[in-house]
Amino acid sequence: MTEVAAQSASAFRLALIGNPNCGKTALFNLLTGSRQKVANYAGVTIERKEGRLVSPGGRAFALLDLTGAYSLQAASLDEAVTRDICRGFYPGEPPPDALVCVVDATNLRLHLRFALEVIALGKPVVIALNMMDAARRRGIAIDVPTLQRELGVPVVETVAVRRDGARALLAQLDVVAAHPSPPPGDAEMSIDAMHARTRRLIELAVTMPTRTGRIDDALDRWLLHPVVGLLALATVMFLIFQAVYAWATPLMDGIDAATMWLGGAVGSAMPDGPLKSLVVDGVIAGLGGVLIFLPQILILFAFILALEESGYLPRAAFLLDRWMFKAGLSGRSFIPLLSSFACAVPGIMATRSIQDPRDRMATILVAPLMTCSARLPVYALLIGAFIPRRDVWGVFNLQGLVLFGLYVAGIVSALIVAFAMKRWRRDKGEHALLLELPSYRVPHPRDVLIGLWERAAIFLKRVGGIILALTILLWFLLSFPAPPAGALGPAIDYSFAGRIGHALEVVFAPVGFNWQICIALIPGLAAREVAVSSLATVYALSAANDADAANALSPLIAQDWSLATALSLLAWYVYAPMCVSTLATIKRETNSWKRMFAAMFYLFALAYGASFATYQIAVALGAG
Repeated sequence: MTEVAAQSASAFRLALIGNPNCGKTALFNLLTGSRQKVANYAGVTIERKEGRLVSPGGRAFALLDLTGAYSLQAASLDEAVTRDICRGFYPGEPPPDALVCVVDATNLRLHLRFALEVIALGKPVVIALNMMDAARRRGIAIDVPTLQRELGVPVVETVAVRRDGARALLAQLDVVAAHPSPPPGDAEMSIDAMHARTRRLIELAVTMPTRTGRIDDALDRWLLHPVVGLLALATVMFLIFQAVYAWATPLMDGIDAATMWLGGAVGSAMPDGPLKSLVVDGVIAGLGGVLIFLPQILILFAFILALEESGYLPRAAFLLDRWMFKAGLSGRSFIPLLSSFACAVPGIMATRSIQDPRDRMATILVAPLMTCSARLPVYALLIGAFIPRRDVWGVFNLQGLVLFGLYVAGIVSALIVAFAMKRWRRDKGEHALLLELPSYRVPHPRDVLIGLWERAAIFLKRVGGIILALTILLWFLLSFPAPPAGALGPAIDYSFAGRIGHALEVVFAPVGFNWQICIALIPGLAAREVAVSSLATVYALSAANDADAANALSPLIAQDWSLATALSLLAWYVYAPMCVSTLATIKRETNSWKRMFAAMFYLFALAYGASFATYQIAVALGAG
């Protein structure tokens, strides 16, 4: 039994289950609030989210948010895990005492068929008719008593985006917990029988208006247009990257000022010596150099979460399917690749929803080319140091334009690599795209804020864990051994890290990297954002005096590096060999060491080749 499950063993165990885009996670957030714990299921990398709630009757419930599934006849690993947990077959996971099946009241023709599959499991079930407010606005009338009678299980209305939108569900949970009786019916119902019964349920209990979803139809008329829709998508992505710079600057300046103040205050209160160097130059300078980019990362996450909640992402996938198929991917690759903008690890894991093995493998191999949030600190550092902060045409931020170009370079490169893999494998087969297009809805601020909190906690955990450990290790390598008596060069040249950096400089000299950059590349393999804290630590310890060490990193590198070197490093990080966690995820998802090493090799080759070409061209143009 897992730790989370053990803590909830005394509570009545509920599992939330439903199709994707049914509002299940919003309902989970409404019921549990901040009382949530996130982990992974034993043996797989699928996220496990459990929360606790207390009903109005005072009963404690442990609520498990299962991964969305279209059917319990699993076509993907996510659906297989959901199915096995519902049936009580998943190892180390206690079976739920009852199931809450969440259905979209605006799309019952699809969701009721899945609800019949859930009922056929033979466990106590409550049907939550979610998004009832949207159904009423569209003129959809649902006869709840008739639907409850025909299904043989309790049916309640919910509106997950309202504070009291789960009142009826909470009252029903007390009844189910007191009398957990399984539903009547045939547990061996066939698929054909479920489709026939779904049609009968719609006829008996649902009255559809003459025209449904006028707003959806009007928006889709433009947003799914092959020309206007693509322009709209490009505009949305462009505005996101402009906002990453324009909105985050004041917050970043505040974090930078606080870091410098803290370093100065702690440094003045401590006596000179190795401990002061560790705390000021290692911990504070290193962690501060990463924390400063948290506002940009959260702004990027906020846009992705809002797009996901709005129902726009599946439409973007549909819109891009034709173009992605020509490149060797499919529309289903869009959401995993978009997730990779946050981090390649969940993006690669999200490929489990791609049923075609070739499309899934191609998506896994190109996902690291998406510009993950860990690259953002490096981009922000170099752009801030070498690209002037000025407006273009009086509207656009030049630094934001450069950032947008780097993201576009990653996307175009991924399409080219996928096309090359398709030509190499000579795959000319058709891969049909079947997607549900959910109704448009306004993202609820609470759900976006909870998502941001979870991602901020993950980022801060990395800062306080692996990044802190690597920063301290790097400080040790930079500080020891001490230079021999009578040494004339800087002390750092005699340290372990200095010797490693100077040795690697021979390999990376053709791309313009100095020995400080070579040192930063090594811990950057564990987490890309560590490169910034590593550079901060290196320059703090290699500065000529305390005044130089106190300066911000950006002016230091602007003075020390040429523009050609900065452009070369930017090109390197467009293709930078992925972090160790991404490599481990590729190995786990493909079950192949060969594919993992192939991914690592081709990305290193692309990074070195792009950096070499960028540096040599820049030098030739006089930027050296």
